[in-house]
Amino acid sequence: MKRCWKGQSMPKTDKKQVGENDMMQHQLSIQARFRPELLERILRVIRHRGFQVLTMNMAADFDTEDRINIELTVASQRPIDLLFTQLNKLLDVTHVTVQQQNKTSQQIRA
Repeated sequence: MKRCWKGQSMPKTDKKQVGENDMMQHQLSIQARFRPELLERILRVIRHRGFQVLTMNMAADFDTEDRINIELTVASQRPIDLLFTQLNKLLDVTHVTVQQQNKTSQQIRA
C-alpha cells in the first residue's frame, strides 16, 4: 500500500473504466437441498457480491421432495465468477450453472 505525504497525491492508475450503466446480465441455474433458510442465504450472497436480482423462479423437484431448482437472472458490472464461487460454497447448494450472459444498458429515468 502506498502512502501519500502532505502535499503529495496518489499516482493515477490506468484502470479500464466501465460505464455506470453498462451491466452484464447472467442467467443462473441452482440446484439445492431444500432448507427453510436456503433462499435467504442465496439472496444474501447475491447482494453481498454486488449483483441485482432481475428475475427469479423456484420450483420443487417432483422426483425427490427435498430438492429445489432455482432459476435466476442477475445483473452487475462485476465478474460472474465472484458470485459463482460463493454460491458453490453454500452448504445445501449441490450444483450451480451459468447458462447465458448478455450485456445490457440500464437507463435511469427521473
